[in-house]
Amino acid sequence: MIRITMIYPELLGTYGDVGNGLVLHQRAVRRGLSASLVSVGPGDEVPASDVYLLGGGEDGPQRLAADLLASSSFGEHVRDGALVVAVCAGLQILGRTFSVEGDDEYAGLGLADVVTRRGTQRSVGELVADVGGRTMVGFENHGGVTTLGEGVAPFGRVRMGRGNDGQADGFRTKNIWATYAHGPVLAMNPWMADLVLEHVSGESVAPLATAADLLYEERCRTLRLSRG
Repeated sequence: MIRITMIYPELLGTYGDVGNGLVLHQRAVRRGLSASLVSVGPGDEVPASDVYLLGGGEDGPQRLAADLLASSSFGEHVRDGALVVAVCAGLQILGRTFSVEGDDEYAGLGLADVVTRRGTQRSVGELVADVGGRTMVGFENHGGVTTLGEGVAPFGRVRMGRGNDGQADGFRTKNIWATYAHGPVLAMNPWMADLVLEHVSGESVAPLATAADLLYEERCRTLRLSRG
């Protein structure tokens, strides 16, 4: 059984990022894999899971989500090896600190040596990055500039848009995959959803012929991108 948990979609789901959970669950089920999908709300206990999904959110909900997660068992589950796929605000709260409007600095969860400060301009528009030789497409809307600590690898290298700083997008550790790409990113990049399933199941998955896969191909053609 692959256990998929969406964390606080009421707080961290501004740009439809809850769709990441739906896509992941459906791509597992269509391959005959046993999978469950649960949603954790504020005040709920965070259950043990194989993969946690964190989305984007506005400043107030982001701060609240960070506070709630800091007092939950989430960090313990991650340190025990659960995979986290985080987007935008979710990415920022996993680091040591993050800043919001007014440049106020808040403590993150400290699960990665990453710091996010307020940038001088907002990053809005198409985001395209090379991720392990594959092309990731999406869109971004954030005001943060994220700096990675020594030994923390970027999730991808920016080809269009800004991501962390115009060069790197997000970060990746052994069990955290974090990006600034909305979309939802796993719907716009079904190959990435399949990588998540392979990571948590320990098995290779066969290709699927779905509308999402066709739309990904068309988006790459429209943007004149190599899929890798």
